Amino acid sequence: MGAGRMHADEAHTDAALVRRLIAAQFPQWADLLVEQVDSAGTSNAMYRLGRDLVVRLPRIPGAAGDVEKEHRWLPRLAPSLPVAVPVPLGRGAPAEGYPWPWSVYHWLPGENPTAERVPRPDLLAADLARFVAALHRIDPADGSASYRSEPLAGRDAETRGAIGDLRGIVDTASATAAWDAALRAPARPGPAVWIHADLQPGNLLVADGRLSAVIDFGCLGLGDPAVDLIAAWYVLPADARDTFRAALEADDAAWARGRGWALSIALIELRYYRETNPVMAATAQHVIQAVLADHEHTS
Repeated sequence: MGAGRMHADEAHTDAALVRRLIAAQFPQWADLLVEQVDSAGTSNAMYRLGRDLVVRLPRIPGAAGDVEKEHRWLPRLAPSLPVAVPVPLGRGAPAEGYPWPWSVYHWLPGENPTAERVPRPDLLAADLARFVAALHRIDPADGSASYRSEPLAGRDAETRGAIGDLRGIVDTASATAAWDAALRAPARPGPAVWIHADLQPGNLLVADGRLSAVIDFGCLGLGDPAVDLIAAWYVLPADARDTFRAALEADDAAWARGRGWALSIALIELRYYRETNPVMAATAQHVIQAVLADHEHTS
């Protein structure tokens, strides 16, 4: 089920606005049917444009800044990646009362996976590892820092604040212990690499149990490759995580940092979205429980 208004600074969009924008700026597509996509996405509103296209409009100012990045980098990265990614077809300008740039892409078919609904988890784990490894190998020259490029310690105050605010909703003592353990993990000694930084169910598409596309590169940039390990807890069931880890040859320190990233992101998401986006909140609760179970098992 899609989400309604989630942010105080969110721009209003609807199908009528999209039809006006398309008619004025891309008249070759003006006759195509416009339908809102039922999505739990938090940064962009999406509208199908005919059968083969999708219009993507940033909901908030921060997401508006991602438009130029995706138009610049996705066409360059796509040939080096093993699954489809969105390659922009058109860049729209602010108009009709809508304040930011926006994009038209090819529609990529598929379904979002969940850790509870993965028919062949080992295959999906291997597919995810191939995508992550390929992305991390791409030449980082001229790349800018990811939205999630800071060290875990840079998230300490916000993460502990979320734990405190979620008292009675999560096991705060266990969450604090797991977070403390993640902070003790050694930092990565090597240079930053390209990372997606948001490998969550809503940003992945599967077809016939296999990864078919990775979407929403708003967090794309250079950072610690351990950030992309969050997929282990966000997407994969427990019995497939070892396959994912082994394929990426993630050492203990990287795995601990990845688990810390998953915990921090999920805690902050649950605090922010628990009243406005039930899909995101449920996913975040699942991740927190998965991380805490992992931590208890390994400690």
